[in-house]
Amino acid sequence: MSTKTIDSNLPSIALEGSLSNYLTQIKKFPILSAEEEYMLAKNWRDRGHLKSAHKLVTSHLRLVAKIAMGYRGYGLPISEMVSEGNIGLMKAVKKFEPNKGFRLATYAMWWIKASIQEYVLRSWSLVKMGTTTAQKKLFFNLKKIKNQLSSNSMGDLNDDHVEEISKRLNVKKDEVVSMNRRLMGKEKSLNDPIKADEDSGEWQDWVVDDKLDQELKFSQNQEFNQRKKLMNDSMNILNPREREILTARRLSEDIATLEDLSKKYKVSRERIRQIETKAFEKLQKAMLNAAKSNNLLPRN
Repeated sequence: MSTKTIDSNLPSIALEGSLSNYLTQIKKFPILSAEEEYMLAKNWRDRGHLKSAHKLVTSHLRLVAKIAMGYRGYGLPISEMVSEGNIGLMKAVKKFEPNKGFRLATYAMWWIKASIQEYVLRSWSLVKMGTTTAQKKLFFNLKKIKNQLSSNSMGDLNDDHVEEISKRLNVKKDEVVSMNRRLMGKEKSLNDPIKADEDSGEWQDWVVDDKLDQELKFSQNQEFNQRKKLMNDSMNILNPREREILTARRLSEDIATLEDLSKKYKVSRERIRQIETKAFEKLQKAMLNAAKSNNLLPRN
C-alpha cells in the first residue's frame, strides 16, 4: 500500500479548513468490532483490497488525534503532529498481521508515536545534534518523571530532583537542567479554547471520545492480560540463561547492553545477540501456538 494512495482519500486539516472541523469529520467514521477489523485486515493483507485498508485507517483517525494531543507540550502545530501520526497509522496498517490475535489499535500505537516523535525531534533539531538514546529518553520522559516527583515548579528543578532524574535516565545533570529549560513555557493546555469564541469548546471536548476511550481501554486491558499470561506460560520453554538474557534485553525497563551481558556470562557480544534472537523466536512460536490452542485467534 502506498501511503499516498490512502492519504489522498483521507480528511485533512488543510481541506477541512480548521482543526475543529477535521476533528468533527473524523468522529463520523465508525469504530470497528474485532470481527470487522479482522476481516478487513485479511482482505487487505491477502487480496490487497484498498477499500479495506482505507476503512482500517479511517476507523483509527481519532486514536491518532488523541495520541498527538499528548505531545502538545512541545510547542509544535498540532495539525502537523496529527498528519505525522496519520502516516504512522498507515504504516501500521500496511504491516499489521491479523493472525497474531491482537487489535490494530494496540499495534498501531507504536507506529503513531514513533512518527510523531521523529517529527518532534526533527523540529527541535535534536537529531542534528547526534542525540543519544538516553537524551531522547530524557526529552520524552522529563515531564512524566517531574510529575512523579511532584515537581510542579515553572522554574529550574531543585538539586535533588535533577540528581534523581539524572540517575533514572542515565544522563548528565546539566543535560537535565538544559532540557527542562527548553521545555518550559511550551505548555499548551487541553482546556485552551479551540477558537476565540467561548462557546467553541475545548480541545479535550473534541479529542476525547468516551466510547472510543472505553473500547480502547477494554480492548487493551484484555489483550494485555491475555498476552501477559501467554508470555508467562510460554517462557517455560526457554532455559534459564535464555530467559535471563531475553528479559534483560527486551522485557526490562532498563535494557541491558550486549557488553554487560557478555561480561556476565563470559561469552562474546555476538553470542549474546544470537541467544537473544533464538530465545525471542522460540517465545514467539510458543505464544502463537498457545494462542491457537486457546482459540484466541479469529477463524477465517
